[in-house]
Amino acid sequence: MPGLQTTVEGVLAHFFLNLPVGVQRVLAGRPVVLDGQTLAPETQLLLRLVRLAGDPGTESMPLDRARAHLTEQASLIGGRQRIGATRDLTVDGAEGPLPARLFVPTERLGAGPRPTMLFLHGGGMMEGDLDSHDAPCRLLAERSGVQLLSVAYRLAPEHPFPAAVEDCLAAYRWLVDHAAQLRADTDRLAVGGDSAGGYLTATTAIQAAEQGLPMAFQLLVYPCTDFVERSRSRELFGQGFYLTREFIDLAEERYFAVDADREHPLASILRRKDFPDGLAPAHVVTAGFDPLRDEGEAYADLLAGYGVEVTRVRHQGMIHGFFNMVGCGHEPPSYVVGIADRLRHALS
Repeated sequence: MPGLQTTVEGVLAHFFLNLPVGVQRVLAGRPVVLDGQTLAPETQLLLRLVRLAGDPGTESMPLDRARAHLTEQASLIGGRQRIGATRDLTVDGAEGPLPARLFVPTERLGAGPRPTMLFLHGGGMMEGDLDSHDAPCRLLAERSGVQLLSVAYRLAPEHPFPAAVEDCLAAYRWLVDHAAQLRADTDRLAVGGDSAGGYLTATTAIQAAEQGLPMAFQLLVYPCTDFVERSRSRELFGQGFYLTREFIDLAEERYFAVDADREHPLASILRRKDFPDGLAPAHVVTAGFDPLRDEGEAYADLLAGYGVEVTRVRHQGMIHGFFNMVGCGHEPPSYVVGIADRLRHALS
């Protein structure tokens, strides 16, 4: 349960983020314009509130506290989202069972076969769990009419690369093998995730195609794709826009062992020289003020260059993490609704 200070901060965030946009603009101050983009007033106001509250980034916390803090904050900005039904279960990972949660949209209750997506959470491969992404999963499933199976893969540094990659592929194979049990339609299967989960979505889709597993769609929300070089957006937005250089560097340090090959084709996927036939169509979502913006868009370009069907959208005024902000504000929830509509269309 979140502490009193966190709860108070959450109440204040809800109040300010739900004010009229004109009022938010006055409270936020002079518009922030960078790289030809204007930060959304509600996002600018949120960042200002975070600074005033002195809320430290999770990169400055002990790992166990950082993980708890992410989940606490996510529950406060996620709100109470409607869903037809949920069920906790376990799926097979690469080296043992993994916690999972099934989200069944109202329109699919009692129905089958259901379009189904394996969902992989973000958190830098070192944070995040079923609860940290419960709210966006509920909205995504309920709005799209697509059943979601969210999986908590093993995290670094306890389980460095390639443990998460292997777990996510194993979980997808479990979904295929247990499709009848879940009432899942094997002609309408997908994988999707945000940030680290977007990266793991890509590796899962690539390996599924290599192994001939059915997949109709992949959804990548601001994925990390390059662990070798810093993109221009990492330099532009690495401070002051929620996701920091320090967090990214710490996540990479924990994810890769000292002797790990960061150029491995299942690590820095942006550096791949080939893709398997039958790779599922992709939809790539980026945020304008996100350090990961350029590498996500470069990956979309790379896929398109190899003949993969790709659609993309950049939400220019957003920061990394907007995908979780489905319970407050104006723009973030509407953008996640748009993602859900794209998912519905892809698996219709």
